[in-house]
Amino acid sequence: MRTLDLLPSVLIGTVASARSMTPMAALAGAHLAGRETPGRLWLLGRPLFTAGALFMGAGELAGDKMKSAPDRTVFLGLLARVMSAGIAGAALAPRGSERVGAALAVGTAVPMAYATLAGRKRAMRQIGQTHSGLIEDALIVAAGAAVVAWVVGRR
Repeated sequence: MRTLDLLPSVLIGTVASARSMTPMAALAGAHLAGRETPGRLWLLGRPLFTAGALFMGAGELAGDKMKSAPDRTVFLGLLARVMSAGIAGAALAPRGSERVGAALAVGTAVPMAYATLAGRKRAMRQIGQTHSGLIEDALIVAAGAAVVAWVVGRR
């Protein structure tokens, strides 16, 4: 295994830092399209979890625009990022390296949650909550889809 083989796990951790459910939703979409991940696709191989991941991904995008939405760095927000990044990082890692992929994704998601929050707050001051959220959504959803498509497309 080459070090670059674990890059998708790091990248999906970055995606999870900004939108906790996007990695799971991207993997669910790939699963529905019949694409396989190199690592074990934990839970998302079951239809109920696949549907739930897609629903929660869409719900997070809508909920983020609410004035009452908590910061991504509150305990439950970080917990969601840890779980999502871990599952996605493992699924995108080479077979046999799932634990390393999960650890890299989680190790990226948590500190990057603080960095992406700081960037979002700056953007909110300049262009408002809704506009900054929509731009962040577009960037993060595209990044998540691209990372997953890159990995499953090589299989």
